Amino acid sequence: MYGVAGNTALKSYQQVGVDARVEDADGHRLVALLFEGATERINGARGALLAGDMARKGELIGKAVTILGGLRETLDMEAGGELAANLDALYGYMQRRLLEAHVKNEGEGLEEVVGLLRPLAEAWAAVPDEVRRNYRQTLGETP
Repeated sequence: MYGVAGNTALKSYQQVGVDARVEDADGHRLVALLFEGATERINGARGALLAGDMARKGELIGKAVTILGGLRETLDMEAGGELAANLDALYGYMQRRLLEAHVKNEGEGLEEVVGLLRPLAEAWAAVPDEVRRNYRQTLGETP
């Protein structure tokens, strides 16, 4: 489902300025960090919206949209088949919904996207260690 997650996820995360957690992370962990980073930025945008800080809200939504783009780029459309296509469509929807929420100053759209991200992040975190090891070996990462 996810392709060269390590390189693409790292680039996406670097674009939005993250901490050192990415330096030693494998591809699986980088995707998890993307979920986490998108959620954190959307929650921050909700706070900025409530505080009336529209510049900060826009900045954080822009970063979340970029992270979702990174998640889309990590998808291996060939190997992931229908699941990857569905995730691609869902991430695209989330990006559009965030932009709409930004333009309309609408907290409900931000909450909706966080609600969509949460089960994806939980499912990704629940991937068994054996599958993760096989995934790392497929990508040529050291276990």
